[in-house]
Amino acid sequence: MNLNALIDFALVANNAGLGKASRASGRSKATLSRRIAELEEQLGVRLIERSARGLKLTEAGATLMARAEGPLNEVVEAMASARDGVSTPRGHLRVAAPVLFSQLAMGRIGADFCAAYPQITLDVVAEDRLVDLVEEQFDIAIRINPSPDSNLVGRCFARDRLVVVAAPEVPRPMPGATRPVPGIVMSASQPGHWTLDGGQLILKPVPTLRFSSFLMIRDAAVAGGGAALLPQSMAWGQLARGEQVQWGVASDVEAELWVLHTSRRLAAPKVRAFVDFIGARYPDMSLLLNG
Repeated sequence: MNLNALIDFALVANNAGLGKASRASGRSKATLSRRIAELEEQLGVRLIERSARGLKLTEAGATLMARAEGPLNEVVEAMASARDGVSTPRGHLRVAAPVLFSQLAMGRIGADFCAAYPQITLDVVAEDRLVDLVEEQFDIAIRINPSPDSNLVGRCFARDRLVVVAAPEVPRPMPGATRPVPGIVMSASQPGHWTLDGGQLILKPVPTLRFSSFLMIRDAAVAGGGAALLPQSMAWGQLARGEQVQWGVASDVEAELWVLHTSRRLAAPKVRAFVDFIGARYPDMSLLLNG
């Protein structure tokens, strides 16, 4: 198959017409039309329907476009880098990240990343749901404790622990049998037991406050509303100032943050740059005092 014909087909499809594709690429409409005709001849199917109202992808054309667009973009980027003799990261980088991590860290990370790579424009979307990188056109996803996915590769760049905290005036239960405590919990959760420090202290949170955000839970704990189970990275500031105290570390619970991208063999320079940058941001793998 003629790679140039495939590239020109994608160009025409993305620009929704020969005229716009010609102006965007500087190639003549006749050349583009001939390349598409050659591709249709090779495949034995019609890819574009031509009418007085313009061009429209056939079902076969839409299928080919959906499967080929991502790899073609990578090939074009690689060819551009090879022509330049460099692999300078450039272009638009779209990242999906968990809401809490986005609120606490991604603003500073994004600003520093763009300062280091001025030819990249960064678009960060705060999403707790699992986005589809290909279908939703994300380059990178940051996920907490991700399930194995053969379509994604990446690495763990930081770890966090869960701790139980409360304001200093809230009475701390003594070790022993399971102790009920007033609890501040997530709205959608059904809290069980909080097993701390290898079982030395087991708490049964009795929900008195429910919130949909860890930030609200943290503030309510500082205000004396009860005990809360929080990521240590977002509680350390209040702990250091004495606004709240730590009752213990949740046993056998650790949050791993991974930076993931599609498992194509050829990762774009902008993707590799971000993966390396965020890894260097957390050299000790700890979220504390970083971000």
